[in-house]
Amino acid sequence: MANIHHLAEKQPEIYSILKKIGEVANSKEKEVYVVGGVVRDLLLDRPLKEIDLMVVGDGIEFANTLAKEMGVKKIISFPKFSTAHIPFKPVPIEVAAAREETYNINSRKPQKVIYTDLNGDLIRRDFTINAMAMSLTPDSFGELHDPHNGVKDLLAKQLITPLDPDDTFSEDPIRMMRAAYFASGLGLEIDKKCFKSMKRQADRINIVSQERITTEFTKILSTPKPSVGLIILQEVGLMKHIFPEIHIMYGMDQTKEWHHKDIFYHTMQVVDNAANLSNKMELRFAALVHDIAKPNTRRIDPQKGYTFHGHDAVGERMLNKVAKRMKLSNNLKNYLKKLTLLHLRPIALAKKEITDSAVRRVMVMAGEDLDDLLTLCRADITTKNPKKIKQYMRNFERVELKMKDVVERDALKAFQSPVRGAEIMKVCGLQEGRVVGKIKFAIEEAILDEKIDNTYESAYAFLLKIKDEYL
Repeated sequence: MANIHHLAEKQPEIYSILKKIGEVANSKEKEVYVVGGVVRDLLLDRPLKEIDLMVVGDGIEFANTLAKEMGVKKIISFPKFSTAHIPFKPVPIEVAAAREETYNINSRKPQKVIYTDLNGDLIRRDFTINAMAMSLTPDSFGELHDPHNGVKDLLAKQLITPLDPDDTFSEDPIRMMRAAYFASGLGLEIDKKCFKSMKRQADRINIVSQERITTEFTKILSTPKPSVGLIILQEVGLMKHIFPEIHIMYGMDQTKEWHHKDIFYHTMQVVDNAANLSNKMELRFAALVHDIAKPNTRRIDPQKGYTFHGHDAVGERMLNKVAKRMKLSNNLKNYLKKLTLLHLRPIALAKKEITDSAVRRVMVMAGEDLDDLLTLCRADITTKNPKKIKQYMRNFERVELKMKDVVERDALKAFQSPVRGAEIMKVCGLQEGRVVGKIKFAIEEAILDEKIDNTYESAYAFLLKIKDEYL
């Protein structure tokens, strides 16, 4: 395993910052350590993106001293917890006093903070792999403190809590989601005792704020193989509380043409496929929700078996409620809705004769997200039958080829009627409203269907021709 001195070669700037922190601590006779995930990532030889410091004594006082020495004018402090954030570049620095916390049964916010020493601080942490510290003071720089055998568990790829897991998860239930995240991101196996505790404590997640839950959920989606963490959430009963629309897919059958029989496991495979094709978290989220309406639209056809007619459109509407509950940004909500609504369109084109008009329509609807839509369609192929894959991909590549005309693509990304809304209102004597939108849409449809040319002259002539139908 790596040690702190590996940083001198791998991340010399970070190494110099840690040295500087140690010198400041020494000059003020302070006991200061790097702790938690920083130590874990350092041992795993992973790049450090932030520095977490633990100070025995007043955390804010040391943060102010350190910030001054680092040339940072202002820190963000949290006096109640004796913690502070130093917005330093190239890496932010978090400073916290060594402390223990007591919790109210109905809240994950600490009720009482007690200042302590190094060992008292480490034992309150979530997992043994995060309950390690390294000294920064010059005479013991890089010395590892590992009272709970975090290195041993890291080597054994085990995720274990320093205290009884019932206590650890009950006092801060978000730790259960972090267990799924570490399992997914670091390839660790959750200890059986911890796993059983997570099953018992799953409903405790409801005391956690939605913002915190969504942050941890998107972190799981950002791991190399998201299905590992997502399946853990399902198995321990957390998914039921976090994302009931995904939970309900579990054990639900579907017809085996391209897909796994079980909708949940098909979805997990699509998410992993998307992760293999793209690092974009938003695309992986789209892969997770693309079939979100299948449980609601499942019907039995005597000839075809299970059908899911309209699950694309129903899913798009369902995402309004999901986005509101999960407090997703408007940009992410609109992106997920668009890809869910359109995810069947390229596949439908691949199965039949492709017309320029049909291809053009999909390109216009997808706009800037066309490449992501096509990636999602590729990820949606989960059949194990090589003959079916070959046949499907041959057709799908024909669709992609038609879309690769760069000139047309660039023109269509920002496609809209050459005759603008203001002119439609002037010509038709209308005020702003739905009728103007309908006329504009009719002009765009005529262009897409190649009834008229995509020019101002043709669009204006068409407007004069159809305006009376809408007035």
